[in-house]
Amino acid sequence: MDRAIQLLDVVALTEDLPQRGLYRGQVGTVVEGLAPDVYEVEFSDDDGRTYASLALRADQIMILRYRPLQVA
Repeated sequence: MDRAIQLLDVVALTEDLPQRGLYRGQVGTVVEGLAPDVYEVEFSDDDGRTYASLALRADQIMILRYRPLQVA
């Protein structure tokens, strides 16, 4: 079951973006919807300091899930 990306979703990069110093698997938070399937994602360190913020397409990120999608 897929759902649309929403504000404050925790997401991970699905591709390397070396020009921005970001790599597949890095975790960020959706902070704004910019256009259909385009989101502003903020990447922060363990102390909450933002080290990158950029617009990403939906196909460049995946939602991280902390609970099962369905109860068995």
